[in-house]
Amino acid sequence: MRVAAIAGATGLTGHYVLNRLLDDGSYDPVLAVLRKPMHRNHPRLREKVVEFDSLSALAPTPVDVAFCCLGTTIRKAGSKEAFRAVDHGYVLAFANWARANGTRHFLLVSSVSASPDSGNFYLRVKGETERDLAQLGFDWLDIFQPSFLLGNRAESRPGERIGQAVIQAVEFALVGPLERYRGIAGAAIAQAMLARANDPGDAGVRRHEWAAITALAGS
Repeated sequence: MRVAAIAGATGLTGHYVLNRLLDDGSYDPVLAVLRKPMHRNHPRLREKVVEFDSLSALAPTPVDVAFCCLGTTIRKAGSKEAFRAVDHGYVLAFANWARANGTRHFLLVSSVSASPDSGNFYLRVKGETERDLAQLGFDWLDIFQPSFLLGNRAESRPGERIGQAVIQAVEFALVGPLERYRGIAGAAIAQAMLARANDPGDAGVRRHEWAAITALAGS
């Protein structure tokens, strides 16, 4: 048995990851690190309700593999600073907590074209997060870089829905180098993350765009 931890379990991709972890009998327990309780009953689920800037308050808990599906938008967060606090600050806080508890394998949902040198604020923050995670010393660091996420969210994101529709309408033209911008379902990303967690291969940092995510989801 391995211990898994997940942050962002209530989001589009995160809830699929959580479901797959609970369906996979090799993870016991599954720790969901949350700001608000889900009140979900499952014999192997343990909800850890805490503010992400206070993760050190949690009792030490050995964790083998950690899944991070945290993410927001500037509009929802209310400002660029608040967005960065979640997509960089909370992600790094969760990663540091996991590393302190013995985690060797960390898996993150990031974004296609993420780069610390990007002129786009959103992509620059994502890139800075990827860069800083790579310095924490995980044996395996898997970074998933999807474009538009397909699926129904509990929260309303009108801009994302419009983007999904546009991407799906022009997807036939997204070939070759452009295929990385194809939309992909949150469920497929979750399947790909579990595939990597269960068969990580050689140690190191790996980034997965549309083609790799699709291949892993089908494996």
